[in-house]
Amino acid sequence: MMRVSLCNEVLGDLPFARQCAFAEAVGYDGLELAPMTLSDEPHRLPAAARAVLRKTAADAGIAITGLHYVLKAPAGLSITSADPAVREKTIEVMRGLCALAGDLGGSVVVHGSPDQRQLVPGEEADGRKRAADAFAAVADAARAAGIVYCIEPLSPPQTPCINTVAEAAEIVRAVGNPALRTMIDCSSAAVSETGPLADLIRRWVPTGLIAHVHFNDPNRRGPGEGDLAFAPIVAALREVGYRGDIGVEPFVYRPDGPACAARAIGYVRGLLETVR
Repeated sequence: MMRVSLCNEVLGDLPFARQCAFAEAVGYDGLELAPMTLSDEPHRLPAAARAVLRKTAADAGIAITGLHYVLKAPAGLSITSADPAVREKTIEVMRGLCALAGDLGGSVVVHGSPDQRQLVPGEEADGRKRAADAFAAVADAARAAGIVYCIEPLSPPQTPCINTVAEAAEIVRAVGNPALRTMIDCSSAAVSETGPLADLIRRWVPTGLIAHVHFNDPNRRGPGEGDLAFAPIVAALREVGYRGDIGVEPFVYRPDGPACAARAIGYVRGLLETVR
């Protein structure tokens, strides 16, 4: 069964307990947390605070399915920087977030963070190698935490570093650790990939390399709020036997976050009930 989670920054103006209660009330199975909403140094969140977060979600009847938007806090991180100290600090944070995800009961860490993987013109190859090395360095920490670390391909307008599932899969296969995989972000994939997203799903999910999916429209709004049709996407996920979670991740909230979240889950639940 595919669980549907909401990326919690959509409800960022609400206290965490109210985020959980709202998401459960409108029909989500879980929350996918942006660490920056928890602390300025989320990788160092005390054990007691982690326990409170997990209990708060459980008391509301909702899961914490994982983390995303991982390198926004603390400031100054980068997996492509030429500065070894910056990369070392970044890898430390990445490893710490693996442990955080595991402690919260999550199953994935989704690594998008486009601003923290930019490339310097003329030094693109070096930057891409540093990024691949960073993902390799975090794979064992992910396995120890019992989670999967997902490289998220993002569209070229966001970053030139890792735009397609094929590029991410090349890194995943080179590392060869089952705790490092990739995922499909519908908003980015609709821009970066060629052909229908349903075909992308049929090609890649059977490889075992896809551990997560984000539902969002190329217009940066929620699923069902733009031109991208999600019925064929849901049909393809069912066809290939996808068993991971679906994260609803809009970036533009109209008229506001709660309304956007409620509209999205109604649309997605309707598809899950009717598309077989």
